[in-house]
Formats: sequence, structure tokens, C-alpha cells
Amino acid sequence: MPRTILVSINSCWNVVNFRAALVSDWITRGDRVIVAAPADEYTQAMKALGCEHINITLSARGTSPAEDLRLYREYRKIFRSLRPDVYLGYTIKPNIYGSLAARVAGIPIINNITGVGIGFADGRLVTILIRALYRHALARSHTIFFQNNEDRDRFVEAGLAALSSSQILPGSGVDIERFCPARRSSCGSTFLMIGRVIRSKGVAEYVEAAREVRRVHPQARFQLLGPTNFGGSDGFQSDTLNNWKEMGDVEFLGPTDDVRPFINRADCVVLPSYSEGVPRSLIEAAAMGKPLIATDIAGCRRIVQADVNGTLVPPRNSKALATACREFLRLSHGQRQKMGAAGRELVTRQFDDKIVVAKYAEAISRAIRAG
Repeated sequence: MPRTILVSINSCWNVVNFRAALVSDWITRGDRVIVAAPADEYTQAMKALGCEHINITLSARGTSPAEDLRLYREYRKIFRSLRPDVYLGYTIKPNIYGSLAARVAGIPIINNITGVGIGFADGRLVTILIRALYRHALARSHTIFFQNNEDRDRFVEAGLAALSSSQILPGSGVDIERFCPARRSSCGSTFLMIGRVIRSKGVAEYVEAAREVRRVHPQARFQLLGPTNFGGSDGFQSDTLNNWKEMGDVEFLGPTDDVRPFINRADCVVLPSYSEGVPRSLIEAAAMGKPLIATDIAGCRRIVQADVNGTLVPPRNSKALATACREFLRLSHGQRQKMGAAGRELVTRQFDDKIVVAKYAEAISRAIRAG
């Protein structure tokens, strides 16, 4: 019997780039898939996957109580109108306010916690409030998916999630046939970072490491693939970005809808982030047989095995990052190939998106049966 699956998330872009395999599976099963998310330039592409769309007013970084109350009321109205068979929440506000509204409406709930963030454990009032909201929002969830054991343990130990309803997912998974190694010699010196140009991704450390490495290895190239238009405390002033571009140590490539050509041309993929669930960029790079350099944090440790398929460095440490890059440049072609092959094998075994699809299929069926 066809089911109505309501998904809420902070952008249509997220669905198109990270949840397409899930949506395809549901549509193939004959389910009705409705996504409640702010409209953006990817809305039509999302609809082309077979989804229906409900535009909601959601400011991912906003902290206005009035706006959040309005969002909660929007969810209440949606649940009263649609009466979906199951609700799937992604990202903070859909996980909190969507789950609270689903709970009142008696709709089964499945959550996905993609990363707790670097400020989750601090004592700020807003953090304390978020934790309290999570505690109530997740109290009746049938399944809560986490992307690494450390994030799950933090939620469970803080009393925000029940261990019995918590499961580990391999990130959002990756299509291992679409992301596969290309025939290319890996003897060059091109480093690639993929991500938003924000502080918490370690962009400043990447720029500083590039500057340090290029003093000794001027042939080395450091590229950064991702959007730059972010404000707030996590963004960079335009003067800073312009200065970095003028210095020329890092090539700012901007955003793209297809990272594969850039990964293929790179010799090593780097992610100096401060906090991650399981970073998609590293999964995709490993699937394409690229050695990795990443920070020694929970999410990155799931995909980078030190001295096997990459190197782990302390977060917020540009000197350690530069050292790791210099050490990579000294590796032989054979050593690089061996690391790349190990990464590909790891992704094939643990991060195939078919694993994610199967876990969601089981969780949805179980939640609907339980009512």
C-alpha cells in the first residue's frame, strides 16, 4: 500500500545532493514523498526526482523565538492537512520543531542528526535551550540516526536520546558506481578542499598551511571548491577573502553541481574541519581512490584511517596540516595508489548508499507498524 512520507530539511539543495538515492527508492516503491523546505534554486530539480514540495519559512541560522514559533505553527498546519504515515526530520530546526509538531499530531517520527556542532557542549543560554528542545523533540522518536558513535554517545549521555532508538548510519552514503576511480597518474601536487568557505570548516588553517607549504614547494597547488557567500560569525569578511585571493596561495573555485571532475584532477583531498557528522566530501574522494588529510575528529575518523588511506591532524593547527601536506608530497606513486585503493575498499564496504537506503526502509516500516 502506498505510504505518504513527509520529509523536512533546511534546503531543497540538501535533498538533491544528499538524499536522492533515498527519494528514488521511495518513489520506486510507489510512495508519495513530500518535502517541506524553503524554496531555493534546486526546488525544480528536487521535484524532478518525484517529490512534492511545501515551501516553509525556515531560517537555518536564525535565533528569533517569534520565527521559530511561526515555524512550529506551520508544521502543525502541515500535519493536520496531510496526516502523513511517517515524518523524517533532518537538520536542527526540522528535527526540533517538526518533531514536536509530529508528536502532537501522533505521527511516527524518524530523525537524522548529521553532526552536533562545535558549540554543543558550551554553557551559552541558546545552547542550553537547544538541548532542552532536543530532549522533548526526540522523546517519542521511533529511530534516531547518528553518523558516528561519539555524537550518539553525547546525546545519550546528556539524556537527549534513548540508546534503544539510536542507530548509526554511514553518513548519507555514496553511489559507488558514480563515484569511482578514474585512470589518472597520481604523481602531482594538487590538494583539494571541498566545503563551504566558513571558519568551522578550517578554511583559515587551510590557507595558512598552503602558504607555508608553497614557500618550500612553489609547484604545489591548493584549491578550495565551495560557496563563499556566508555571513555571521562563521563567515569571512569580503576583505579577508579578497586578500587571500590576491595572495594566490589558494585557488577559490566557487560552487559546483558536480565535484567529480575536481576530485579526479586532485592528488589529495583535505578537510581541516572542526566538527563533522561523516563528511560527504571525504567519502566521495575516498570512493574515487584519493588519499585524504583530515582533522582528528569524530566524523573524519570514520572515513580516514591513519597511515592506511590518509592522515589525521589536530584541528585548528595549520602547522600540523602543513606538515601532513609536505609528507604527502614525499610519497611515491605506489604509496599513493595503495592509500587510494584502501580508501575505495573502505567506502565500498561501509559507505555504499544502498546501506543507507536499506536502513531507512527498515526504520520506516517499523515506525509505521508501531504507529
